[in-house]
Amino acid sequence: MTTFRRRLPEWRSRSLKRETLWFFQWSSKTAGLDPAREAAMAFPHLQQPSFLLASLKADSINKPFAQRCQDLVKVIEDFPAKELHAIFPWLVESIFGSLDGVLAGWNLRCLQGRVSPVEYSIAMEFLDPGGPMMKLVYKLQAEDYKFDFPVSYLPGPVKASIQERVLPDSPLYHNKVQLPSTGGLGLHLALNPFEYYMFFFALSLITQKPPPGALHVRTSDCAYFILVDRYLAWFLPTEGSVLPPLSSSPGGPSPSPAPRTPAVPFASYGLHHTSLLKRHISHQTSVNADPASHEIWRSETLLQVFVEMWLHHYSLEMYQKMQSPHAKLEVLHYRLSVCSALHSPAQPSLQALHAHQESFMPTEEHVLVVRLLLKHLHAFANSLRPEQASPSAHSHAASPLEEFKRAAVPRFVQQKLYLFLQHCFGHWPLDASFRAVLEMWLSYLQPWRYAPEKQAPSSDCQARSVSERWAPFVQENLLVYTKLFLGFLSRALRTDLVSPKNALMVFRVAKVFAQPNLAEMIQRGEQLFLEPELVIPHRQHRLFTVPTFTGSFLSSWPPAITDASFKVKSHVYSLEGQDCKYTPMFGPEIRALLSEAQLAQLTLALGTTQDENGKKQLPDCIVGEDGLILTPLGRYQIVNGLRRFDIEYQGDSELQPIRSYEIAGLVRVLFRLSSAINRRFAGQMVALCSRADFLGSFCRYHLLEPGLSDRRLLSPVGRGRAASLARGPRLSLRFLGSYRTLLALLLAFFVASLFCIGPLLCALLLVLGYVLYAVAMTLLTEQGKLHQL
Repeated sequence: MTTFRRRLPEWRSRSLKRETLWFFQWSSKTAGLDPAREAAMAFPHLQQPSFLLASLKADSINKPFAQRCQDLVKVIEDFPAKELHAIFPWLVESIFGSLDGVLAGWNLRCLQGRVSPVEYSIAMEFLDPGGPMMKLVYKLQAEDYKFDFPVSYLPGPVKASIQERVLPDSPLYHNKVQLPSTGGLGLHLALNPFEYYMFFFALSLITQKPPPGALHVRTSDCAYFILVDRYLAWFLPTEGSVLPPLSSSPGGPSPSPAPRTPAVPFASYGLHHTSLLKRHISHQTSVNADPASHEIWRSETLLQVFVEMWLHHYSLEMYQKMQSPHAKLEVLHYRLSVCSALHSPAQPSLQALHAHQESFMPTEEHVLVVRLLLKHLHAFANSLRPEQASPSAHSHAASPLEEFKRAAVPRFVQQKLYLFLQHCFGHWPLDASFRAVLEMWLSYLQPWRYAPEKQAPSSDCQARSVSERWAPFVQENLLVYTKLFLGFLSRALRTDLVSPKNALMVFRVAKVFAQPNLAEMIQRGEQLFLEPELVIPHRQHRLFTVPTFTGSFLSSWPPAITDASFKVKSHVYSLEGQDCKYTPMFGPEIRALLSEAQLAQLTLALGTTQDENGKKQLPDCIVGEDGLILTPLGRYQIVNGLRRFDIEYQGDSELQPIRSYEIAGLVRVLFRLSSAINRRFAGQMVALCSRADFLGSFCRYHLLEPGLSDRRLLSPVGRGRAASLARGPRLSLRFLGSYRTLLALLLAFFVASLFCIGPLLCALLLVLGYVLYAVAMTLLTEQGKLHQL
């Protein structure tokens, strides 16, 4: 049969396949079977490369979610890796969505058990670290399949570096960058199945935008958040060791061959060392090798992917600033070689240079997931027993998992987390949503909260103090405590602390930094950094270079440095550069910012204070040439509602805005009538007001506005304008346009009608009563002026 088929013309062979498949589909339908599945299993030699993929794509449209997942489980169990590798990229994209955010996939960020319990349980069981999807990953991993991942979807700094032919410092990208294939669109990474799966899983947190209706979804209840927690607990266990793949052979899984040789010449940021772990696996038999060393690469890969995808978001300038002089010189030599080869000035790609300038702002959900990662890493690193955590335990006898626990935070997380927090502190809006960033920062600052020996609540202050065993952590993370505290202080002084949510954030930070012994440890760390280098002769030859924190955890690890001062300086210089200017948290410059007046304002429970006479104080001001000038404290008092100026209208009373208690149309009519009268009788009113007798006093009481010199003009502009205006006698009828005046007149006429008094007589009585009132007020006013003289 095979020989005969080979002799057939190509078109006849294709026709035979189509007819056979058509006949099998017809017979399967009559028998009630799944045609696609039965044809693929019964006639594997007739199966086209995309037939299984096409049938699964059709099922994804026609079948319900539960049935699709059941079919996928059967396909993963029954089909060999050769057929499964073709559907793997599509399956990963159909679950986590496309990298461009167009396809939402299973929408794990909004899937909740209390809303969709059936879909939630099926999805979680399928994607569990011990579930069918991970079995598929391990099945493909054993065959050394590679999958292309486009560089254009990586975080901005990584994408810009690779497009400039500069290799990032993480070993996650080593020997993986490939030139675009014929007709390809750009650079890509050649990833193994586990890396490919984790890349998509981590990036879906950023690329997939939740629908508008999911704004009120609680993140901690979503399938994605719980899956992150499960993966961390599985691959970074706090108890026991990493579980091996469920589909592994008794001798352990075969090691993955070395990645492909890079097809693109790259410069390098820093020195990269080959992982001793991978050399150990490839040169020893599975019987004698440590079982943990076979599987620890998955834990290392998981952590590197999470850190790179979630925290590697900052400017390329900041990234370059952290590099050692050796690395910068290496990059310069590379660019000069490119320049000489092309006989033209080196012109880096504009697209690459602007890629890192894209405004990236993490969402609250993103920050909450990062906080979950940090909390678990603290628990993972602190799960070492005291004898394992000691420096003497750092030897060849230590297991790979123990080495990884010691190196996880300083090598993988510390550098990128600091820059990520700096970015959030500088770009997050000044509102209560900053609470998510704040809690993430405070979680990292307090590793003792996640240590196994948690302190029980007690009224004894000494029992709640921070133990001295955490002093090395505080010193090696000094900038995370001090510089970020100053960044938070700058934000707090610009927010409205009258708001309870903003005031609560200040209280949270104050409570954390007020823990006994913490401030003393921070101050000792600053003293170690500020210690003069020339005091100790044996330190003079040392150079502060940038350690490769993100290298493989079993790479060339430097010997333990007992000099605490050198550790602190290495930390600061690695994050801020060799020429950094450190501002001590307990120095005079910062103390000048937390003055006694500001501290008093921060502790006020009421909005305003009162002076000795019981009057409200004005905002803090200084007297200048043009009047009062607000100080920074005064601006802070106004922003937070602690003090305020008594604002009143200082202009022409006739031209002030129409009030809510006035009839707008009537006020305008009365203004025109008053203006006509004033223009017509201006001379007569001036003559009457100039008289020295009682008639002159009576006219001045009604026609002259009270003197502006008696008013408190708080604005220098208003004072100059008031001095330039000389208003003469004039009549104002605006009081008749007030609702209150008209209501009082109507009430008077109504009361008069009850006593059988007509409208005309009532009007005469009102005029007579006002004249008597005006005479009395004129006499009192003139008498008061005589007493003042």
